[in-house]
Amino acid sequence: MLVIFDGRCVLCNGAVRWFLRRDRRDRLRFATSESVDVAALLARHGMRLSDARAGPDTILVVRKFNDPAEEIQLRSNAALAMLCELPQPWPAVVAALRLIPRPVRDFGYRLVARWRTRIWGRLESCPLPTAEERGRFL
Repeated sequence: MLVIFDGRCVLCNGAVRWFLRRDRRDRLRFATSESVDVAALLARHGMRLSDARAGPDTILVVRKFNDPAEEIQLRSNAALAMLCELPQPWPAVVAALRLIPRPVRDFGYRLVARWRTRIWGRLESCPLPTAEERGRFL
């Protein structure tokens, strides 16, 4: 599963670090929205980033990356898909969160997305992954 995130967003980078520590089964791969590979991926699906300078307004999760059955998930569905890849108790948490209707979950997601850079800030550049993390990044 490929996770596409805003590489300059402090909150997004913190979330990626959180997932890296918990993904003991090595199921998640990460790419910043600034990547050329990401632009090509989005073009395949008729999508583009809303504003490349400000970063995407959502996290993207790509299931079956580079497969004919490739599928993109957005917003709260993307976050839940990522949590499902982690060991327990996270899949159980996802089951509970799925009881909340998607429009309500996405509303909460959009609120955080709108305010994330005002609250947590932006980095001047994307941080480099450590040597042991490099294989997890596109």
